[in-house]
Amino acid sequence: MPGGRLTQQERQQIALGLADGLAYAEIARRLDRPTSTVTREVMRNGGPTAYRADLAHRATERRTQRRRRTAPRNSATPPQTDGRDAEALREYEETFTTVLMGSGMPKMMSRVMACLCMTDSGSLTASELAQRLQVSPASVSKAITFLDGQGFVRRETGEGRRERYVVDDDVWYQSMLASARAITQVVGVARQGVGVLGPGTPAADRLENVARFLDFVSESTARAAEQARDILHTRSSTAAHDAAAHETAAHDTDPHGTASHGTAAHDTDPHGTASHDTAAHDTDPHGTCPHGAEPGADH
Repeated sequence: MPGGRLTQQERQQIALGLADGLAYAEIARRLDRPTSTVTREVMRNGGPTAYRADLAHRATERRTQRRRRTAPRNSATPPQTDGRDAEALREYEETFTTVLMGSGMPKMMSRVMACLCMTDSGSLTASELAQRLQVSPASVSKAITFLDGQGFVRRETGEGRRERYVVDDDVWYQSMLASARAITQVVGVARQGVGVLGPGTPAADRLENVARFLDFVSESTARAAEQARDILHTRSSTAAHDAAAHETAAHDTDPHGTASHGTAAHDTDPHGTASHDTAAHDTDPHGTCPHGAEPGADH
């Protein structure tokens, strides 16, 4: 798979692929490039409907020239990679930023959000953000004001009374609730229009259908966010440790080793959806209780 920057010919092939309605993955396969490379290229240069190969190539050349001009000033403060692949980090950060921009978030706000999400601590000061992104403190301040207002970050006072900006685990949960509330407002306005336009008219029927659709989407979004909230607080190392502990415990109590799946599923599932397997194990020490057997008294 070739590396390096996209050539002008490759950009022309991307444009042709988009015109033919090809998916990013198929265009990437034909170019023998990662799908993320094509996705980032398209999204940062107008999106699938506005992408132009010549304009994208010139824009890339301008960005490259700007980086070269700022390189001497920034060479004394290389980015912190914590032992990770620096080039892979840079490419992923660009992809993450591009996707956030595609969702409607302004560019600088997207860059700050991506930068915060990619730190293990989940928090940085204004000077740290400015150094990592190579932008002015004023740009960081403006971006933080926007993100804070939207509930994406919060402010904390750190050492030396320096303000730190934190993106916590609940930010996506709160974002989904905010989205659901915004949709609910549209529902109310649509139903208000039904009364104004007169029930039974084509325009009123249209608005009533919109209201019913969005009402369902809003309720589903809020309910799903509430049900899945615990996922945001999962720690991979902790989850792996717990799974190993449950596996060992199941093996020690069952010489046949047949109950580990049902027991582990029950212990690691906060919603209790694996209770049938666990109950079957409780009534049959060999774990051979058929699926249709009568569950234990706990059911």
